[in-house]
Amino acid sequence: MTIGPITVRPDLTALRAVVGGAVHGPGDAGYATTGFNLAVTRTPCAVVDVADTDDIAAVIRFAGDAGLRVAVFATGHGGVEVGPDTVLVRTAALDVCEIDPSTRTARIGAGVRVQTVLDAAAPHGLALVCGSSTTVGVVGFLTGGGIGPLVRSLGSSAGYVRSVRVVTGDGTVTDASAEVNPELFWGLRGGKATLGIITEVVVDLLPISEIYGGAVYFDGAEASGLLRAWRDWAADLPREAGTSVALMRLPEMPGVPPALAGRLTVAVRFAAVGDHGAAQRLLAPMRAAATPLLDAIGPLPYAAIGAIHADPAVPMPVHEGTTLLRDVSDGTIDAIVGAAGPRSASQLIVVELRQLGGAFADEQKVRSAFGHRDAAFNLHAVGVLAPPPGPDHGSADGVEPVSSTTAHLLAAVRPWSTGTSLANFNASADPAVIRTCYDEDTYAWLAALAARLDPRGVLHTGQVVR
Repeated sequence: MTIGPITVRPDLTALRAVVGGAVHGPGDAGYATTGFNLAVTRTPCAVVDVADTDDIAAVIRFAGDAGLRVAVFATGHGGVEVGPDTVLVRTAALDVCEIDPSTRTARIGAGVRVQTVLDAAAPHGLALVCGSSTTVGVVGFLTGGGIGPLVRSLGSSAGYVRSVRVVTGDGTVTDASAEVNPELFWGLRGGKATLGIITEVVVDLLPISEIYGGAVYFDGAEASGLLRAWRDWAADLPREAGTSVALMRLPEMPGVPPALAGRLTVAVRFAAVGDHGAAQRLLAPMRAAATPLLDAIGPLPYAAIGAIHADPAVPMPVHEGTTLLRDVSDGTIDAIVGAAGPRSASQLIVVELRQLGGAFADEQKVRSAFGHRDAAFNLHAVGVLAPPPGPDHGSADGVEPVSSTTAHLLAAVRPWSTGTSLANFNASADPAVIRTCYDEDTYAWLAALAARLDPRGVLHTGQVVR
């Protein structure tokens, strides 16, 4: 259903009366809506720092009665715009993180970031199957399915979810697992917040304490040859290893090595489980493809897995674009290098190709709404909405050059694109964009479940199936 614009300001006094957490209206000191992506604008009618699951249920029921919507916010990494018809729920206080070494599981609240779990599990020799960034919220990451540096070895992170506690759009608190509410469990793993707001998950951990991984960086002038070498080398990798390659234009700023700053580089990321000697031998041909500017690959504590991609930890205004690819041919590489390589006027700071396949493509033991497992590669582009560093860039004055560059890149690779995308790489409230994240059957079934569990459309805002 579609909810029209609000005509009256909601009664925040009444909202405060039904929740234990703090309620902030526009103008209040606690009304802070900035997330990790500073380009996303949020103007909710209220922000609620929920204290527990019951608070979320109360907010949803209040919003339903008032004709409002409810959106959820943890870190804002995958944020979309929130309007004045919406109550924004912040989950920072839902910070339980309990490791059970006997069952190799973790109980994780909706306010917990990935790095917190990694650090808590490491003393037990256990590992959370995570993505490339460790500053994201665990729950938000899992609702999008989740792929990381070891996706070819371990599969998607959503496959390790054992159970979920969730508040559905009618304000009901319920648990879901493969045995209890299996349809809901299916849709929560991949369907983002379509079917409810998850407050807590129990996930399986793996007995991994160390991997062989990191990144090796080359001069961007050799991008065309390096991408071809990477493509051919990656084709023969066993599933014990995973890789991605990125064209990068990193700024001159603290934390960026001088050898990489203010220039185009090619970063080859690599992660492998098992014998380090075998991993080193696997990597040797790629290391020898050109003279490295910086080689930062070696034995790595699993809790430091975020160092492989070294995603920024500082909030910034970014514009992103993504698509899944059937394959990477010479034509694909020519298109990418033409749009973002050394002779381009690209405004993008990262253009990444991530190899899929392996465990990612395996048949799921417990099915989920996370799909498109037949794709071979994920293409992801990121631009900062400010003039990028370096003398070799064209003019840049914010969103228009970045969005134009992104659109040009995606158009260039369209002949090899599947026309689909992964939800965690494609934060958008545009229904046409959201449709690309699911096949037709999955989309239809998510929509049907949402209509049943959220009859008043309280959660029909943001990156959800409508």
